[in-house]
Amino acid sequence: LWSAEKALWFVMGSKLSVDDSVRVLIVGGGFGGIAAATQLKSWGVPFILVDMRDAFHHNVAALRASVDSGFAPKTFISYSITFGDSFRQAKVVSIDLEKQHVLLHDGEELSFSHLILATGSDGPFPGKFNRIVDRQSAIQTYEDMVKEVQKAPRVVVVGGGSAGVEMAAEIKTEYPTKEVILIHSKIALADVELLPSVRQKVKEILIQKGVHILLSERVSNLSMLTLNQFKENMTVKTDKGTEIATDMVILCTGIKVNSSAYRSAFSDKMASDGALKVNEHLQVEGYDNVYAIGDCAHVKEPKMAYHAELHANVVVTNIINSLTQKPLKTYKPGSLTFLLSMGKNNGVGQINGYYVGCFIVTLIKSRDLFVSKSWKEMGQRMPC
Repeated sequence: LWSAEKALWFVMGSKLSVDDSVRVLIVGGGFGGIAAATQLKSWGVPFILVDMRDAFHHNVAALRASVDSGFAPKTFISYSITFGDSFRQAKVVSIDLEKQHVLLHDGEELSFSHLILATGSDGPFPGKFNRIVDRQSAIQTYEDMVKEVQKAPRVVVVGGGSAGVEMAAEIKTEYPTKEVILIHSKIALADVELLPSVRQKVKEILIQKGVHILLSERVSNLSMLTLNQFKENMTVKTDKGTEIATDMVILCTGIKVNSSAYRSAFSDKMASDGALKVNEHLQVEGYDNVYAIGDCAHVKEPKMAYHAELHANVVVTNIINSLTQKPLKTYKPGSLTFLLSMGKNNGVGQINGYYVGCFIVTLIKSRDLFVSKSWKEMGQRMPC
């Protein structure tokens, strides 16, 4: 294994001078991946960021991009402008832990001294977008979705977790005259980890906006329905026998961890959901130079962009500490901070376990959904 003794290093200001045996490979350029890459860049530590797309997707704002024309360009930020030659657009197909390299889809091998797995998760469009297309085509896909939403007088949103409630609120905020029905298989809306008062407020905001809510019912004919497209007079059926006529169906359920890049190398280190088992330093169990962050790390907390960024801070610190023979930092999930944007003029959530209302959440999140923060972190100017 690569060892710290091999690196002749000295610290110049906040730059770390390392020998050429050090190369950190980051697999996945989501919130955790770009946070790790920007920190390594500022430390002067050699790294390669690999992602199958050419632009970072700020998917926290994906739902608004699907209803608000002209918003999508703010949600895709070029990797190469920020990271230059340290970015490689490719898909990782396998990892060789003995030889310490990964194999890309085009047959190229990339070697590493340290590996950060930040593969994220996948789910239905528009909440997630994991297709291999260029930035302009990705933006166009969202602009096309806006046109479909605009055409549909009636919309059904399937799934009342955080994505579903935010989706329903976004549609009703942008298009108050549309009929929006939210169908949720459970008894309470939003995420189970949230305070009951927050979940109750979510329901109240939706009702106040005019969203019709069906709880404890599951859509039974999903495979027969056309998703994300205007199609007049579709019938959505539920397991309780309810039938709803609609013109558009949007799916907001079923987030899955992206494990394909590491599944064969770490089959014995995976939790049941496909995430990687990590220790308190966020190292994959049994490896001191392999880390997992974000949605693909098995940590007892909700899978959120905010947590991925906290993981990245710990992991970059630990890579630097391992190179400079300092003790490693531990990651402890804290009391939950979770903000729900309910359209650009409303929201609710909790900060460190305490309820926060509309004014604070709108100020912090709902108005721009943190897009300006991501452009700033990537060192680029956001389009108007």
